[in-house]
Amino acid sequence: MELSLLCSRFLSYIFRMNFELVFTMCEMEHSVSHVFCTFAGKLTPMFKASKVLLFFFLLGISLESIAQSDYPDDFRERYALKQVVVLSRHNIRSPLSGRHSMMQRITPHEWYQWSSAPSELSLRGGALETMMGQYFRKWLVSEGLMRENEIPAEGTMRFYANSLQRTIATAQYFSSGMLPVANIRIEHHLEVGKMDSVFAPQITDDNEVFKALAQQQITAMGGKNGMVGIGERMADNYKVLEQVLDMNQSKACLEGDTCHFRTDDAHVYLNKHREPGMGGSLRLACQAADALILQYYEEPDAVKAAFGDMLTWKEWESISAIKDWYGDVLFTAPVVARQVARPLLRTMLEELQAEGRKFTFLCGHDSNMASVLAALEAEEYSLPNTIEKKTPIGCKLVIEKREDTEGQAFVTLNLVYQSTEQLRSMSLLDLENPPMVFPIRLKGLNANADGLYMYEEFLERIMYAIQ
Repeated sequence: MELSLLCSRFLSYIFRMNFELVFTMCEMEHSVSHVFCTFAGKLTPMFKASKVLLFFFLLGISLESIAQSDYPDDFRERYALKQVVVLSRHNIRSPLSGRHSMMQRITPHEWYQWSSAPSELSLRGGALETMMGQYFRKWLVSEGLMRENEIPAEGTMRFYANSLQRTIATAQYFSSGMLPVANIRIEHHLEVGKMDSVFAPQITDDNEVFKALAQQQITAMGGKNGMVGIGERMADNYKVLEQVLDMNQSKACLEGDTCHFRTDDAHVYLNKHREPGMGGSLRLACQAADALILQYYEEPDAVKAAFGDMLTWKEWESISAIKDWYGDVLFTAPVVARQVARPLLRTMLEELQAEGRKFTFLCGHDSNMASVLAALEAEEYSLPNTIEKKTPIGCKLVIEKREDTEGQAFVTLNLVYQSTEQLRSMSLLDLENPPMVFPIRLKGLNANADGLYMYEEFLERIMYAIQ
C-alpha cells in the first residue's frame, strides 16, 4: 500500500509538472520527502526508456485496491439490486474546538483559517459530498435502481440526518449530487444544533452489571496493563504528534501545564443519557490529531498543513491512529456498542423492511459508524489508501439488498469512501474513477460463493444486536 501511494504521488508530479523539475526539487531541502526522491531516482532510467510503460505499470499498482470489490461480469444478471441503505459520516468539517481553545495552547503555530464556524461543514466538504452523490447517481442508474435525473415517488427514498449543521449539510450536498433536479428536503427532527436521540450514541442503562461488564471489556483493550496499556499503545504516536505540534514550545508547556501526552492517565466514564466519555491525555491528543488531520485535508500545501514538516504517509497514519484508537476504546466494546447503536440499528432495520423503499441515506458521525459496525460484529479491518483506517471522513456503510433469479434475497456490506488523495485533490468521481469500495465481513455469518449474506440471516443479526 505504501508503494501504491508513492506511485500515485510520483505520477501526480510527472503529469502536473515537467519531469526534470521533479528531480531538481529533490535536491532542494524540505521540497519533497526523502523516500519519494529515492523512489523517483530509482525509476528514472525506466521512465526515460518508456514513459508509457511506466504510466500503465504504476497505474495498475495504484488502482489495485479499487478492484478488490469488483463483481464478476455476470453478477448483475444473477443478483438484481433492489434496495440500498446508506449510513454516512459527515464530510470535512472544521475542528470541534475554536481557535482560542486548548488547541491553541498546545502549539506555538497558528491553525488553519477555516471557511466555516467550529464543527460545521467546510466548503471543501460540501463539494466533496456533492461529488460522492454524483458517483452514487451513476452507480444506481447503471444498476437499474433509478433513472437519470429521477424525481423519486413519495416514500421510495428517504434522506434523514442528525440535527447538526454538518450532518444536515452533508445530506443536502449528497442529495444534490445524486438527485440534481429533485429538490430533496432533508429530514431532521430537532432545531439545528441539537442532537437527535437516534444519532446520539448515549448510554441508556447504567446499571451496575452493565457498567462492570463495559469497564471489563474496555480495560481488556489495554492488555495486561489495563487502562494504562490503552495509553501506552499510543506512546510512539504521541511522540510524532508532539513533534509536529512543537509542543515543547507551546504556551501550555512554557506555563508549566503540559509538555507531553501522558500514557498513564486515560479513564473512561459511562453515565446515563450521556455519550461514553474519556478523560486524560488520550482525549486531548485525539482532539489535536483530529484538528491536524482535518487541516491536512483542507490545506493544499502538505508542508503548511503539518506546521512546516514534510510528513511521510506512515507519520500521517500514526497521527490518525490516535483518533481511531480513541473511538475504538469508547464505542466498540461489545456491550457498549450494542447499547449506544440500538436506536440507529432500529431505524436501519425499519428502512430495510419499509414497503416500497429503495434508497435510504442516514447521516451521522464516526461514533455511529464505529458502534454500528461493532454491534453487527464486523470482522477487524484496516482500510487501504486512506490515513484514517476505520471510518474516514465522509465514509459510508452501504448495505445492498439484492435478489437472485429465483427471488431469494441477499445483502452485501461495503464501506465506500474517498481516498486521502481523492479528498486532497478533489478528484471528480464516476464509474471510471470510483471511490474506494471495501467489503465488510461479519463474524459468524456464512457468505455464499459470491460474498453475499442471506437477507433473513442479516436481519436476525440486527435484531440480536438490538436486544
